[in-house]
Amino acid sequence: MTRALLAALATSTALMAAPAVAQDAGDWTIGLGLGYVMPKDDNGSLANGAFQIDVGDSLRPTLTGEYFVYENLGIELLAAWPFKHSISVDGVGKIADTTHLPPTLSLVYHFANTSAWTPYVGVGVNYTNFYDTNLTNLGQVALETGKNALKLDSSWGVAGMVGIDYDVSPRGAVRGEVRYIDINTDATLNGVPIGTVNVDPWVFNVAYVFKF
Repeated sequence: MTRALLAALATSTALMAAPAVAQDAGDWTIGLGLGYVMPKDDNGSLANGAFQIDVGDSLRPTLTGEYFVYENLGIELLAAWPFKHSISVDGVGKIADTTHLPPTLSLVYHFANTSAWTPYVGVGVNYTNFYDTNLTNLGQVALETGKNALKLDSSWGVAGMVGIDYDVSPRGAVRGEVRYIDINTDATLNGVPIGTVNVDPWVFNVAYVFKF
């Protein structure tokens, strides 16, 4: 009885210490999480330097889907619930709100794992579509125009990420990652170009990943 108990314990310990299953070509993962978009501190100026811009942070649910084209090498699409940001002017206050969708397509390499931890890196391209950009009452007064006069163009840019998965089961993992996305949008006021808003955010994401 003692020998059987020791054998069972040894087997369980070995299974716990064994490397997690690698992702093979043709596998899929789906990640459900929360993403925190934190634009850089200096977001540029508008109207020939008259207004120094600050873009606020935003937290929203995220969704990723990844298809493995080779072992440990996948193509991932990042999507999210639309992020909403405040736009403020130094010395004036909040002048506008804007909403954006930032789908990002990346090539991701997952390092060979020797434990439950699997780090990965990725690089890709981001497309950000800005919409519902509306001036606040203060913004309308400061810019002497109407509520819908401010427009932000769509943006294309590169994106990079590093992250790590912790396997909690053969088909599930907890994920933590950091991304940097190059987002620069040209602003117009009543159709007249007034400058570029440099968002360039860090994106912090935690998620649960389902493996298929």
